[in-house]
Amino acid sequence: MISPIDSGLLNELRQSVRDCSDRGLYVASKWSSELLLAIPVHTRDALLSTHASTFSTSTPARSTSPQLVFSFSNPSPAPTNAPLIPSTPVAQSHIPQLFKHQPDNDMEEIEWETSEDVSLAAARAFFGSKEYLRAVHVLRHCKSTTARFLSIYSQYLASEKKALRHWDRVANSRHQTPLPVNPSILQFLQTVQNDTDPWLLFLKSLFLFRLSRREEAIESALLSIAGYPWNWSLWTLLGSCIGDGEELSSILPLIPLPSTHPLVQLFQVKTMNELHSPSENELAICDHLLSDDFFRGSLWIMSLRACVLYHLHDFGQAEVQFERILSLDPYRIDDIDVYSNILYVTDNRLKLSRLAHDFLELDKDRPEVCCLVGNHHSLRAEHEKAVKYFRRATQLDRTYLSAWTLMGHEFVEMKNSHAAIEAYRRAIDVNRKDYRAWYGLGQAYELLSMHQYALHYYQHATALRPYDVRLWQAQGMCYEEIGRLREAVECMKRALLGADPHETTITLKLAKLYEELGEPPEAVAYHRRVVEVSRANMRQVQDYAKSSIYVARYQMTIANGDMSLAQEYLEKVAQSNAEEVAQASDWLKRLKTVTTAKSIRPE
Repeated sequence: MISPIDSGLLNELRQSVRDCSDRGLYVASKWSSELLLAIPVHTRDALLSTHASTFSTSTPARSTSPQLVFSFSNPSPAPTNAPLIPSTPVAQSHIPQLFKHQPDNDMEEIEWETSEDVSLAAARAFFGSKEYLRAVHVLRHCKSTTARFLSIYSQYLASEKKALRHWDRVANSRHQTPLPVNPSILQFLQTVQNDTDPWLLFLKSLFLFRLSRREEAIESALLSIAGYPWNWSLWTLLGSCIGDGEELSSILPLIPLPSTHPLVQLFQVKTMNELHSPSENELAICDHLLSDDFFRGSLWIMSLRACVLYHLHDFGQAEVQFERILSLDPYRIDDIDVYSNILYVTDNRLKLSRLAHDFLELDKDRPEVCCLVGNHHSLRAEHEKAVKYFRRATQLDRTYLSAWTLMGHEFVEMKNSHAAIEAYRRAIDVNRKDYRAWYGLGQAYELLSMHQYALHYYQHATALRPYDVRLWQAQGMCYEEIGRLREAVECMKRALLGADPHETTITLKLAKLYEELGEPPEAVAYHRRVVEVSRANMRQVQDYAKSSIYVARYQMTIANGDMSLAQEYLEKVAQSNAEEVAQASDWLKRLKTVTTAKSIRPE
């Protein structure tokens, strides 16, 4: 059971709105504001009446230096496609003097922050206008921890902006690195290497993550959570460090909060969504958090729930959830691309068209809106226009994974395999955890008849999503193409485990594979299953006529065959309008001959 909201948690959430905003973490501040707004008014009033509000204070939340021990091994090696990092220390002579100061106690920190109030206000204004170096300049003599954070973070964002500008000059070149190379990150890491302030630990975790030192980044993130848990940007960063569901399960017990804390629960659902593998458990968590005791009106949690339903392939309920979100806030753009994916899959052209028109009017320069419009054109088979909007989305946000993947899908539809491969590779550069890009690469190489390559990428996709029927089917088809029928059979059997009980396509494929392997008993077993499932679902005879004839022929050619079964199957086909009527009638005549011969044979 998730711990209900109490007065302490409410005030921490209220304080986080200001704390995150003061440090330029606007996404985290927005997240806290939305969550706070979602708490029912009567609940807020009741809790505030029992606890004096601390929302108006300008003193940031403090923590004693967290003394946690984590069992992390040596730093993980950087992947081969990671940005190049200098191997020698970077000179720090130009680092502002403020980096050298450490407050001796909380009172000294309060005094510094009070005296620096005007400089901090100016720096926040410059930061909000994206004049990062001006913010650094105005803070150059400041000593408080808040000033240090804002200065280092401003320098980091300025350096990222510069790295992206140089990176874009060689966009789509084979010599371009997968991500912008920012050689200053190691220097920024050194400035916060020994800090214990939770906000500076967040920066340390961010820099370690950008250096591909993933395990160290997780350790710093956990220490930061221990000092200040209500920084949602930190939780998002921690989720980016996690590679699969098993790793998430190993991290959750290390989080220095109770497992029933709403933050832990929200983090779990969000991360499982990003890994494309939520379960009914995550759906139950969302339902519980949307109850009266928690965040009943939270559009963010509603959207989280809709994404869970989307990944569970419950498109009908996911659509209903998104409709409710838009009825409550028709201007909410977050996750509108996921809603458009649902309308695309369900072939709801009218609703998708109306949605694309409305949101183009609202904000045509949001990547999610470009993705929505791209889906609209794709559903109308206007693939060139769809590519145009998906490309626009990637220009607005180079790390926008869905746009790269969907662009690859469009190129596959246009039979442009080489362009599709390039788009899918960009998606993998952004996030190697997304199975869709790996699956897309497999499809693209299949179009080129390069089945060994396709198999390699399908296996990557299957490792990320081991219960996806389509991925096992794709592997099976590749093995069949290269003549490895045994492996094809095993893949199809694995696909059958997760398939709909009424599904017959995979069963029929298994029957045909066993025919090719020269193993008729196994082939007959699967053909009989096709017949039985089809008849149980009252399908047309032509859907299972060939399987009926195969089973009947087998029974007629083996010793002690079931002649009554053969007759039943053949008569059903012979009395239908299937193409195999003549073939069934011919085999019925042979059956009667065999039966007559057996009846007059002397004992």
